[in-house]
Amino acid sequence: MKTYKFVMAGAAALLAVSAAAPAAGLAEQFTKCVDKFANAKTEASVMLECNAADGKLNDCKVVDNSAAGQGFDKAAMCVAEVLPIGSKTGTIRVPVKFSPKG
Repeated sequence: MKTYKFVMAGAAALLAVSAAAPAAGLAEQFTKCVDKFANAKTEASVMLECNAADGKLNDCKVVDNSAAGQGFDKAAMCVAEVLPIGSKTGTIRVPVKFSPKG
């Protein structure tokens, strides 16, 4: 299984409030989402716009995808399903960067 370096660029607040979630668990989910949906050898950036409520992201949509047609939009949506966001509420943008490691 290829491992990925994951970056929630510009989402430091999201990562800070998600400290309760083990980083290893999030990294594992990130890798599973990429393996399921995306081209494992390609770098990509996806911008999601989501509704934040009750510690979760809902109703996400892709507003930008640097690697269209390669599955990173679906991989980003998969990651968003499990990304804890703490008490943040309202419409937020979640930038997700995929970068193969090693």
